[in-house]
Parts: sequence; C-alpha cells; structure tokens
Amino acid sequence: MDENSPKDDQSNHNDDSYSETDEIEPKLKYVRMQNNIKDILENDAASCIAVHSKFLCLGTHWGRIHVLDHQGNKIQSKTLQGHTVAVNQISIDQKGDCIASCSDDGKIFICGLYTSDNNHNIPLGRLVKSIAIDPSYSLNGGNKRFITGDDKLVLYEKSLFSRIKLTILCEAEGGVRSVAWMGQFVAWASDTGVRVYDLNAKCSLGLLKWSKSQSALPEHYRCNLRWNNERILLIGWIDTVRICQIRKRSIQEMINRDLPEYIVDPISTFQVDFYISGIAPLDKQLVILGCPKELDDDGKSQRPTLHIVEPKYQDFITICANYLSLRGYKEYSCNDYNLDCLTDENRFFIVSPKDIVIASLYDIDDRIEWLLSHGKFELALEAVTINDGKDCKKYNLINVGRVYLDYLLTTKNYNDAGKLCLKVLGRDKKLWEDEVYKFARVHQLRSISSYLPRGEITLDPLIYEMVLFEYLKMDPNGFLQLVKEWSPKLYTVAAVVNGVLEHLLNHIQYKNVLLEALAILYSHDGKYDKSLAMYLKLRHKDVFQLIQKHQLYQSVYDMIEGLMDLDADRAIQFFLDKDRVPSDIVVKKLQNNHRYLYLYLDALDKKDTKELKGKYHGLLVRLYADYSRDKLLPLLRRSDNYPIQQALDICSQKKFYPEMVYLLGRIGNTSEALGLMTRELNDMESAIEFCQEHDDEELWNDLINYSLNNSENITFLLQKIGTYVDPRLMVQRIEPTMKIPGLKKALVKMMCDYNLQVDVQKGCKTILSNDYFNLHEKLVRSHQKGILIDDDQMCGACHRKVIVRDPRNLVVFYCKHLFHKECLPDIEQENCGICNPQKEKTTLGK
Repeated sequence: MDENSPKDDQSNHNDDSYSETDEIEPKLKYVRMQNNIKDILENDAASCIAVHSKFLCLGTHWGRIHVLDHQGNKIQSKTLQGHTVAVNQISIDQKGDCIASCSDDGKIFICGLYTSDNNHNIPLGRLVKSIAIDPSYSLNGGNKRFITGDDKLVLYEKSLFSRIKLTILCEAEGGVRSVAWMGQFVAWASDTGVRVYDLNAKCSLGLLKWSKSQSALPEHYRCNLRWNNERILLIGWIDTVRICQIRKRSIQEMINRDLPEYIVDPISTFQVDFYISGIAPLDKQLVILGCPKELDDDGKSQRPTLHIVEPKYQDFITICANYLSLRGYKEYSCNDYNLDCLTDENRFFIVSPKDIVIASLYDIDDRIEWLLSHGKFELALEAVTINDGKDCKKYNLINVGRVYLDYLLTTKNYNDAGKLCLKVLGRDKKLWEDEVYKFARVHQLRSISSYLPRGEITLDPLIYEMVLFEYLKMDPNGFLQLVKEWSPKLYTVAAVVNGVLEHLLNHIQYKNVLLEALAILYSHDGKYDKSLAMYLKLRHKDVFQLIQKHQLYQSVYDMIEGLMDLDADRAIQFFLDKDRVPSDIVVKKLQNNHRYLYLYLDALDKKDTKELKGKYHGLLVRLYADYSRDKLLPLLRRSDNYPIQQALDICSQKKFYPEMVYLLGRIGNTSEALGLMTRELNDMESAIEFCQEHDDEELWNDLINYSLNNSENITFLLQKIGTYVDPRLMVQRIEPTMKIPGLKKALVKMMCDYNLQVDVQKGCKTILSNDYFNLHEKLVRSHQKGILIDDDQMCGACHRKVIVRDPRNLVVFYCKHLFHKECLPDIEQENCGICNPQKEKTTLGK
C-alpha cells in the first residue's frame, strides 16, 4: 500500500509498506481508507479525527467536518462547515447524536446529527485548541454541557431559557493542550502536567507534573489523552507514557481530612525512543503511534511507526512494531498524525493530513498474506490447506499458487513465467491485468508492450500507464514514440503528465524529448493550467496569453520569479493590470531577488493608489539607492512614508550628499546640511538657495563662515549675497590680507544688487502706501448706510458712468439702482423707476 503504488487499498492484505522491524509475524493488518476519503483528502487535508461505533468524524484544514462510515463513505450528503480554519479537535457524545468541534478561528461548533435543537456556533474570539462534549449530552435528562481548553479550562452548560452559562474550572498553566472526558471525570494537559477534575465534586483530583526536561521542550508537542475505561487514563506526552488510575479513597484516608473522594494513582510510567503521536488500549497492552526523532539522510522525516507494547511498572516490552508508509510522511512531524480507535472492535484509525489507514488484528487470511509477502510460500500453502481452507475467505489453493509467478519473475526466470502466462492469460482481460503487474515489478513490461490488447478488448488504463512509465524511465525515446502512437483513451493522461514532470527533474539530458511528449499529452488532456510550468521551462512567452485566456491568476503565485525571468516588463504589466496579483504576494516572492523587486516596486509606485499610500516607500529607498539613484531624491521629496533616519543612514553609507542635504534639512539639521553643500559638493549656488529657502540668519552666518577660508567662494558669495542679506555682514569678516580673485567686480555687483534691493523696497513701500489710501478713500465714499456703490455703475436715466466724487449729487434706491439728481423728473419720488420696488429711496449726502 505504498503511496506511489497502485491503489487497490480496499483489500485487507498487509503490504511491504507496513513492514515489521524484524521477521516476527505481525499482529495487525492495515487497510488504506478509500471511497469518499480519497476525494476529500485530494483537495483538503485531515487535521483531526473522532471515531464512534456508528461513524467517524474527520476534521480538515479548511474547517470542514465530514461524517463518514468506517469504510470512508459519506453518511451525510452535506459537509459540516463549522470553521474557517483547521479543526483542532472533535468530540462525539456517547450516543453518537451530537458532535462538538473547535478551531483556531475562535469558534465552538456544536451540531446534532439528527436534530438541530441544541446546535450552537459560539465565537469566543481566541484560539481554542481542545474541546470535549458531555458523554451524556444527547441522553434524555442529560446535561447539555461541553468543555473547551485554551488559556483556561471552561465549562459551558445550558441554563434556564436556553442560555449558555460559563464556569472557569481552572486557569491552565501555559494553555490547555488537550481534553478528555469520561463520566464524571475530565482530564486535561497543560505545560505543567495533567490534571483530573471531578465534575460532581467540583474539585481537582491533583496534578501529574511533567519532568523538567519535558516542560522545557517547545510548545507545539501535543499531549495525547485517552480514557481506557471510567477509571484508567492513558497519557502520551512527547516520549513518555503514563498510565493512571482513578480510585476511591479509603475511609481511613478521609477521616478528619478535607480531601476529595477520589485520587489519581500512577500505575506505570516509561519512556520510548520516539515521539508519541497517539495512544490507545488493546486489551492489557497499548497501541502507540510514534514518529522517529531522527531525520533521514535528506533531512526529511522518517516513516511513522505503530507499536504494540506491554507496559510494566517502569518499563515495557515491545510485542511488535510496524513502519507505516503514509502519503507524504516525509513532510510531516509528530503533531500531523492522529490515532483513534474502536476499543470493542480492536480497530485503530491512523490519520495523516493526506491519508487514513485502518489497523486491525490479523485473521487467517491476513497470516497467509504476510507469509506470501515474506516469501514463505511453503508455509502459506500449508496454512491454506488446513481444514480444507474453510476458515479462509480470501485465499484458496489456486490464487496462492499463482503467487509462484511472482517468485519466478523475481528470480529472473522470465521464460518459465512466460510459459505460465501463455497458459493463463489468453483473451481473459482480468487475468491479463493481474499478471501484467507481476511483470511490472521486475521491469519487464517492455517485453510485452507490443502484445497488449488495444483493439476490441482493452485493459485497465493503469496497465498502459505502467508501460509508459517503464519506458519513461528506461527508454525516453521509446516513450515519446508510444505517446505518438497510442490513443489517449487507453490511459489517464493526467497521471502520465505527472510522471513525466517528476522524471524531467532528474533527467535533464532528455529535456527536449520529454518536453515534446509533455506538449502532446497536454494537448490530449486540455489541462492548460498545468502547461504553465512547461511553458516556463521552454521560455515561451505565450504563457502570459495562456494565463489571461483561462483566468489562471492564482496559479502563478508560485511562478512569479519565473515569469520575471521570462519577461520582466511584461510580467510586471501583468501583475499590475487590474491588481490581478496582490502586491504583498509579489513582494514576498521577490524578496530574495532585489533587481526584480526594484523593477516591480518602481512600476507599482508610478500607479500608487490610495489603498497603498506609499506602503513600500521604505523598501523602495534602499532599492533606488542600489539600482536607480536618479529616482531616489524625487522619492524622498514627494513621500512621507519612509523612515527618515534609515534613509539618511543609507545615503550616508553610499555618500549620496544631495540626498543627505535634503534629509538633514527635513529633520532640522540645517547647519550640517549646509556644511555638506559647501565642503563635499562645493555647490555655493545650492547653498545660497538653501539659506534663502530656510530664511534663517544663523544659517547665513554659517554659510559666510564656511566661505571665509576659500577665496573663490568669497568672490561668488559677494556677487550673490547682496540680494538677500546686508553685505556688510560678510565684508567686515574678510581677512584684510586675503587675496580674492575678481574682488572689484564682485563688490560692484554686490553694491548694485544691494542698491537695487533698496530701490525695490522703497518702490514697494510707495505703492503699498498709495494703494492703502486709495482703497480707504473708495471704501469711505462708496459705503453709506450699508449700500456699496461701484465706480463702474451707470445712471439709470441717462446711462452715463457715475463718478462718485460728491455723493450729494446722487440718488440711490435700496435696489442699488442710482441716478443723477438732475436726471430724475421728481426728486421726491419714493420708488425706483427701473424695477418699481415699494421701498424708500435714499439720497447720498443727506
């Protein structure tokens, strides 16, 4: 049942993938769960499991809860979506009518499988690592209670008017890692140890503390708790197993002492040489799911193991141990595995994110299967003939005898094996399919490939795929020829494509051949999204058209750097167009390629939106300093979204003096900025503009001080300073003995500029004074009784321009129409002759 082998895992035979640590005949058989589980785990990953005698509940990383039978078939057509992130734990009540689950999304999900009367979806607003539902939750008269564990242990129970009442049972030391409920007792594990709580007495029965070495280990190790019965508690923590018993105190113990009725007594404690992923009872023995502590030579995890041990007081005896080849085991750690069991049936459910295997005790068929898999053919024949094979349900003399064919192939007796095939196969499709697998094991499929039926009778697609894969490994050119000749209806194209991609990684010398085969296979299957990787390897720029045509935007998240390698400008345009790829993802994927990151952020900054608001300007400062200095100073000037001190440090390291001048001026260190302009840049023009911009007398003095030791700077400053400050400030401080080139012209220019400045100031003063009195006169003579008269208004009778020099010669109505007195026929008339309003007139000057 290897993860890369054909999946006929519904059979009960024991495969080499579940191997013994030695040649001891095993006690357990393994079956990989299929049916709906295969589809569920293909698109999701298992995070936890809870098994009941009626069904099992599987929690996934997408927050879903699947209710299945013990063969992996869905019982309910509708999947329960109780959470938005991975389900941490599922608990089922004793009757099997209600389930409870928790997750890191901070929600508790209580669901009745047959009624919704007691359903709850409670948001707690904090991570919930564990949950346990009252075993009697759905019984008549049972308490509607459940317990959650996070940073504390909390009991929830349904009170009057269906309200939920909260009771904190304990403040956990470092957080609750797991909870287990049996009868009136609740056990939970924290960083300190395991506590047992008596719900009837409402008190703790004591703390089983961890050792110092255990408590110092990282937080992510899960503690496995399981009740064997109402009084026996099994604990698996890191690499230590504890078995405890809840017993009643004797009368003598309780006399004159205020003690709980029950006490927790340790029965056995021992250490194993692996990390414990799960623990379960098997009669008087224990089944322990373990994960090896050491990594393999490639730094990957080794296969998990299933151990049957018999505990002693401070030790144990290993009965048997099996290596489990679960799908993807190399990428998983001990916390990725789960173990649950049906104690009455001695069935154990081993769960990894992408696989579920069921282990159960061996029967006669299982024993025969193990004997055959270990090459003990004589013993297998003997076993199948005992009692005329009446106890065997799976094997008979014929099918055990056919196993000899495998032996012939493994001993390279291909002629004898061929003779056997001629006698057996004929036109029987089933026999062909069975025996082709045997040839596949010894890599002899090429010898029969030309004889495989491809006309009226065709075999299972997997047969043709096996042949293709053998050619792929042994003869890539022959593989390409078969892909051209065979109809794609014979095999599953997607499976062959995956094999080619895997093979391509390790056989670069056949790159062109395999890419040509991939092109044909993709055209057969129409999987355009899968062709992205091939296009990138071919460096074919039509990859962008393919993405846009089939809306494969999310598929490129892991190909961002590859697309930039292919065509950086086009890739950036694609990323930015309609925000198809979020900027955070692009930045994360390009964080190790600063050149590409610069190109992307530079383009992003040009279309900076309100949502971003310079989000990456701090990073862009460093990138501009490395790749495009000319863009650095404009960015510093226009943006406020970068750490100024960090930018100053970058510019200082690279001696970018203009940028340093700007940043120093921005933080108020104008004196140092001015010093850089004069000492490092020798840019007196910019220094003068800088002093003029800040208009600070001290800054001008600093500029003069910086210039006194340089005769050329003095000459330049004498020519320019007269426009801005009193030139005497500088002239008086020049050493009389200093030789200054062009002094005469500079002094003439300085005096001219200074006189011009004085004349300009006088002219401005005169204009300002005249404007003041003119405006004041106009205001006084044109604003009377709240009526404002403009010099440009016309007389309402003669239509001549009104000259407001003597207001007494004007008549103004409240409608703001005005007339010369001599133009009115009746000076005493009350209403305006233009608009005829019923208002009084007023005569200016009265």
